[in-house]
Parts: sequence; C-alpha cells; structure tokens
Amino acid sequence: MSFFSRLGDRVVGGPSILAANFACLAEEVRKAREGGASFVHFDAMDNHFVPNLTIGPLVAASLVPETDLPVDAHLMVQNPDSLIPAFLEAGVASISIHPEAVTHLHRTLSMIREGGAEAGVALNPTTPPESIEWALPYLDFVLVMSVNPGFGGQSFIPEMLDKIRRLKEMTDVPIQVDGGINVETAPAVVEAGARVLVAGSAVYKGDPATEMRRIIDSGRSAVAEGR
Repeated sequence: MSFFSRLGDRVVGGPSILAANFACLAEEVRKAREGGASFVHFDAMDNHFVPNLTIGPLVAASLVPETDLPVDAHLMVQNPDSLIPAFLEAGVASISIHPEAVTHLHRTLSMIREGGAEAGVALNPTTPPESIEWALPYLDFVLVMSVNPGFGGQSFIPEMLDKIRRLKEMTDVPIQVDGGINVETAPAVVEAGARVLVAGSAVYKGDPATEMRRIIDSGRSAVAEGR
C-alpha cells in the first residue's frame, strides 16, 4: 500500500492512537476515519530511546485488519532493526525511524522498503535536517517532531516551522508533522510546507470525528487562502 508516494500536494490528517482509548482501539480509529482521517499513526516506544513504554507489533497486527486506513508506524526505540521485520509482518504501510537510533541508516531504510513498506526518518526537535541529506534518495517521507518524543499532550515548538521550511528547500518528499497539532497550529505547519498532519490529544479530547475534521479543514485552509 503506497500512501506517501501518492499524496501529491494534498493536505491530509490522521490520528495518533497514543491518545486513544486502547480498550476500544478499532472503534477509536473508526471515529477518526469518519472525520476524514487518511491514515493511522502508530507510536511504538520502548522506555529507552524515549521515557515511555507503549505498544508494539502485536497490537499493530491486531489493528491492521480492523481498518482500511494505512497504518503508519513510528518507532521511537533503540535498535529498530530488531523490530522492523515484525512490524512488516504485521502489515503496516509505512515505518519511520530516528537516525540517532540506528548504526547504518541506509541499511535500515532499505530493509523497510524491501519489506514492502514506505520508509521515513523522524527528526527530533534539535536534530538538523542536514543530518539526513544523503539519505533523502532512500526516503518516502520525513517526519518532523514538533515536540520532544515520548509523551502526548505537549505544546508545539514554534521553531519547528523553520525546520519544515528548510526541509521543503531540500526535498520534495512529503513532510509529516507530529506534536501539538491542533486547529491553531495546523495552518502554520501547512504554510511552512508540511502536508501530513498527525494529531493525538486534540483529536481524542472530544468527539474524534468532529475534532479530526476541524484539524484537517484548518490545515487545508492555509492552502485555500494561498498562505
């Protein structure tokens, strides 16, 4: 399933299930889909690379058959190479990893692509875009973390807008943004050059369908108004 390669210049949004109710995860995803979600963002954390422990390939394998949306796995883990085969087997559509967590970035990205998924790199707030310059030919997307990874509900770091603009100068691959995305910040990141919006707390703070739609419409307004 190719998602990022077919995106074009569309602005799309998806829920970060980190903020969802895991007791009824498939239903939480369905509600966001009703609000126009185009993908599901799946945060895997190991309590080593980031200070939290969340979910892994077994949960991904349970979720994938329950939705027709592509599942986008973000591996905030040390040694993601050891988990990538299991996530591929689970049927996720895309996998992003942090360059700080791997020894041979080209090898890791090739493993993801050869396994049939799209490959992305996630940049922490202080990780410079230039650090992935030579990896760009092997990427299907770039994920800009606009908060420090590890916890939901954090406030957007405004300096990340300049990082998005810099990446837009460097590459034409889609730019995804995760962290503090809501109806106020979505237009700013789209104006800067991002097209893929990940929102967690802002979606699941109320009715997921309503909040997901509000965020997507807010981001698309920046394009409509020619910002």
